Amino acid sequence: MWSGFLLLPLMFGWICASELTFELPDNAKQCFYEDIIIGTKCTLEFQVVTGGHYDVDCRLEDPDGTVLYKEMKKQYDSFTFTASRNGTYKFCFSNEFSTFTHKTVYFDFQVGDDPPLFPNENRVTALTQMESACVSIHEALKSVIDYQTHFRLREAQGRSRAEDLNTRVAFWSIGEAFILLVVSISQVVLLRSFFSDKKTTTTRVGS
Repeated sequence: MWSGFLLLPLMFGWICASELTFELPDNAKQCFYEDIIIGTKCTLEFQVVTGGHYDVDCRLEDPDGTVLYKEMKKQYDSFTFTASRNGTYKFCFSNEFSTFTHKTVYFDFQVGDDPPLFPNENRVTALTQMESACVSIHEALKSVIDYQTHFRLREAQGRSRAEDLNTRVAFWSIGEAFILLVVSISQVVLLRSFFSDKKTTTTRVGS
C-alpha cells in the first residue's frame, strides 16, 4: 500500500521550502515529489513524532531512480545534497515493517538558498547600519522559527509518550486491583474452610 503526493511549495525568491506533518498508517508507504533544477542545494529533514518505537524508513531518489539517501528505522535525520540533474526528485517514507502501529511523521524539505534580504545586498559597497541590523534581525528570526519548530515537535513527542505511559499505568492499576480482589476473596474462602465444622459420619455395623 503506498501513495504519492506532489508538493505544493511556498516560493520566496530563490528558496522553496516544504513542511508537512502527516499520518503514516501501518503497512503503508507515502512518497513525495519535487521538481529541482541542476546545481540546487537541497536539505531533507524528518522526525517521527508519534507511534511505536518512533522510527520509519526513508528513501530519496533522483530523476533516474538512483538512490541518494536510504535509512532504515530512523527516528530522525537530516540529509543535504546538490541536484546533479534537472527533473523530479522523489522521497518516500515507509512504515511497511509495522503491523499494527500508525506513525505521525514531520518533514522539512528545503530547495535552494535564502534570497538576499535587500535586492542589492550583494553589491560591492558595505551595507548601512540600518541594513546590517535588519539582516541580523532576519537571521535571528529564522533561528527562532527553527527552534520553535523543533520545540513543538519535542513537545508533541513528549506528550505522546506521556499519554502512552499514562494508559499503561492505568491498565496496570486495573489489573493489580483485579488480582488483589481475587486474592482477597480466595483468602476469605480458604480461612472460612479452616474454621467450618466438619460433619462426621458414623457407620454402624450390624451383626
